[in-house]
Amino acid sequence: MAEVAVVAISVAKPGCEAQLQQALQALIEPTRRESGVLQYELHHDLAEPRRFVFVERWESEEALAAHARSEHIATWRAYSIELVEHSEIRVLRKIA
Repeated sequence: MAEVAVVAISVAKPGCEAQLQQALQALIEPTRRESGVLQYELHHDLAEPRRFVFVERWESEEALAAHARSEHIATWRAYSIELVEHSEIRVLRKIA
């Protein structure tokens, strides 16, 4: 099993920044309790205040897939439609 990294970007709809930040912060504790999570940190873009970025590390793609199927992520996906203008998720493998 090879470790994977994830960069997950969410851009708030105008006026939804505080709500989005609160919703994203609510994902931190349940995710950090998941099996296979090595790092799960939320960042706020200094140049673009509507942009929030999760930097994640997982023990394996299987651990990441289990995270994607978790109840709190399913709830997040349904709720995020109201708050997120654009999102992007990149799954990466370290090469050096």
